[in-house]
Amino acid sequence: MRQIFLDTETTGLEHKLGHRIIEIAGVEMLNRRLTNRHFHRYLNPERDIDAGALSVHGISREFLRDKPRFADVAAEFLDFVRGAELVIHNAAFDVGFLNAELALLAMAPVDTVCHAVRDTLRLAKDLHPGKKNNLNALCERYGVDNSHRTLHGALLDAEILAEVYLAMTRGQESLIIELGDDHASRAETARKMSSAGPRRALQVKRASQEEIAEHQQVLTAIEKVSKGKCLWLRSESSG
Repeated sequence: MRQIFLDTETTGLEHKLGHRIIEIAGVEMLNRRLTNRHFHRYLNPERDIDAGALSVHGISREFLRDKPRFADVAAEFLDFVRGAELVIHNAAFDVGFLNAELALLAMAPVDTVCHAVRDTLRLAKDLHPGKKNNLNALCERYGVDNSHRTLHGALLDAEILAEVYLAMTRGQESLIIELGDDHASRAETARKMSSAGPRRALQVKRASQEEIAEHQQVLTAIEKVSKGKCLWLRSESSG
């Protein structure tokens, strides 16, 4: 399975108010292993950046003046994510911005190009209801090192998200492996039994009168201590 762990940084919180993407990054994972392939671009938004957003990611408009526009990298980005599952923390936010950018270019929404979109925020809320489930909280919960994350950055956050996702879903993977091993073990046992030839008749060894008498003494003692609540005696009498 091919997955792209994706993150964006933007000029503000609402694409409906004309805010734009200023950084986009995706890291590729194939069958739960990072491939070292990634897509990363800073983008010129051609507009001001809100002070609140600037305090989060630290990317200034001056830094972005000579960077490409989204239109310049859109085709390359879509080729990178095509056919993959996008894994995004708070997917509605990033997909909303991506689709707004693509709509300006009269291009189809990103979720029609990729295989599917998985929201790790929703996954985290299902696993840990009532707890903080932002990326920093998940790093602490799953022991993922994020000490180098002083500001938000799309590439760094995408890489961290990949580690967090592996930790969050490791139990599911282990369960599948264990079930597979158990099935294989049962199949191997059945094969050995079938090739061992005819089975011998089952031997039944019955209790002696002395053993039956000792057993009855134990039940009588239990009946006395439990004040008439020995279930074994009840079942024997009803049988």
